[in-house]
Amino acid sequence: METVGDPPSAAPDRPRRRRLHTLDWIAIGLAVVGVGCVLTGLLPRADAEATVRRIVPILIFLGTVVVLAELTAVAGVFDALAARVAITARGSFRALFWLCVAVASLTTIALNLDTTAVLLTPVMIALARTLNVPPTPLAMTTVWLANTASLLLPVSNLTNILASDRIGLDPLPWAARMWWPQLVAIAITMLLLWWWYWRPARAGADPFVPPPPYAPPDRTLYRTALAACLLFVAAVLAGIEIGIASGVAAAILVAGFAVRARHRLRPALVPWRLLVFVTGLFLVVQTIGRHGLDTVMGTLIGTDPGAEGALRAGAVGALFSNVVNNLPAYLAGEAVIAVDRHTQLLALLVGTNVGPLATPWASLATLIWYERCRAAGVAVPLGRFVATSAALAALATAATVAALLVGPGA
Repeated sequence: METVGDPPSAAPDRPRRRRLHTLDWIAIGLAVVGVGCVLTGLLPRADAEATVRRIVPILIFLGTVVVLAELTAVAGVFDALAARVAITARGSFRALFWLCVAVASLTTIALNLDTTAVLLTPVMIALARTLNVPPTPLAMTTVWLANTASLLLPVSNLTNILASDRIGLDPLPWAARMWWPQLVAIAITMLLLWWWYWRPARAGADPFVPPPPYAPPDRTLYRTALAACLLFVAAVLAGIEIGIASGVAAAILVAGFAVRARHRLRPALVPWRLLVFVTGLFLVVQTIGRHGLDTVMGTLIGTDPGAEGALRAGAVGALFSNVVNNLPAYLAGEAVIAVDRHTQLLALLVGTNVGPLATPWASLATLIWYERCRAAGVAVPLGRFVATSAALAALATAATVAALLVGPGA
């Protein structure tokens, strides 16, 4: 966060006050509006209580998984992974591309897209600078795959958690239904990444000099963090509730830091802004839905139970995600799709997961990525970002919905 200095008349040792970030104010404002909707009766209290009960497991998951991811980064797991990627590439720019795609995809699938945006973005930028290669291709790999690789497991995206709860699919059956659409989405992302970003940057960057192996500052904490992450992934695959899985894994790592590096445990680890933002967003979107948005979404998505209905749901989800945000787009679309139309709901999910790319605010992960790039001094030309991301969003959404219609379990 930014800080402001003391005024000239202040004492030299007066502590500096921290300013709230713009995103902090947005989160607070959204929560205030949401509470106001309830207090004024625009959103009935019973509906608000039902919404809060529904999102409590999501909030627990979000809060604990971010703590898990932040402490995992402090323990050096992500730095070790980045160094291993560079060493494994053996100086080959093409091999570096494949490995960066694999790391971004696996991080998104296992730990969710916001973790990829929060933690992998600075790691990728640092890796590019260490190797003296252009940072833009690695940065674009992070943000595109943070979105398009978020279909395979319920934990990969907040929208997945909502959809899996509505459909009643546990993680393994969910993965069995979504693995083919996920593969198609990643393949198209890789193709466009290479053609538009990696291929032009290859000249003069291939070969590169690999860095030395990474040595974690505390091997005990490093092993504890690695074990906690593996435990979390295993628990999710075993069907344990994601909030419990992330909470236990985070608790193990917090205990390790309490013994080995207590000074690293601070209140700022808890993502209060994200929790407030999500709560306010759900209340506001539900209110807007009751006052006209549901009607608009219902008209656009339609009631066709076949391929047309699925394609329309995917297109509307992607469009509204880029206009507002993928969470409101999913919630508004879910409200007008019949409970028994699983394929249409999953098509909407594809649109709100794969499609939020064309604008920086389309998903929380994209917004976080954009801010982290600016903070790191990486200027991604906005015009090029919007044009290439919009093309990916349109192509990948259409192809992934098609894969959903013809793949296993269709």
